[in-house]
Amino acid sequence: MKEKTAVTVSSQDRMTELEPRMMEMNLILDNLRSAFNVGNIFRTAEALRIQEIIGCGYTALPPHPKLAKTSRGCDQLVSSRHCPSSSEAAASARQQGRTVVAVETTSESRCFWDWRASFPLTLIFGNEALGISRDTLEQCHAIVSLPNYGRKNSINVGNCAAAVMYEARRQWELARPSAKRG
Repeated sequence: MKEKTAVTVSSQDRMTELEPRMMEMNLILDNLRSAFNVGNIFRTAEALRIQEIIGCGYTALPPHPKLAKTSRGCDQLVSSRHCPSSSEAAASARQQGRTVVAVETTSESRCFWDWRASFPLTLIFGNEALGISRDTLEQCHAIVSLPNYGRKNSINVGNCAAAVMYEARRQWELARPSAKRG
C-alpha cells in the first residue's frame, strides 16, 4: 500500500494568501439569543473573510466567554461593533450604498439560490424565535430564504448563515473574473 503524505500550510502562509481577498460583505445579527450561535457565525465569517459583524440589541459580541469558546479565536480576527437596533444598522448600510438583504422566512421571501447578490452586500440574520422586525425588513432591498423541505419553518441560524455566506462568497468570486478562485 502506498503511504499518504500530509501536506501542511503554516498559519502565516494562509494569512498572507488570504489577506488581500477580503469580501465586500458584512453581517447584521438581530437579537440573536445564543452566544454559541454568534461564535459559530464569527468562525464562518473569518473563514470567508467577511468585513464586519454588527451585533444589534442583545446579540453577544466580544469579549464574551461563550462566543469565544465557539469562535475559537475568530472573534479577535473579525471586526465587530454594536448597534442598538437592526433597523438603524440596515438604514446606515443603505446610506453607505450597500445592498441590504434580510435572510428570513416570509411570504415575500425569494429562494436565495435564485437571487443574484449585488456587492457590497449586507446580510441580516434574525432571532430564531422572533425573526427580523418589520421595521428592519422595510429597510431591505430583498428578503431571501433557504429552501425548506422539512416540517419545521427554519434551521439553526448559524447553519443558515453559513450556507448563505458561502453562496454569497461563490457569487462574489464569479463576479470577479480576474480573481484567483478558491
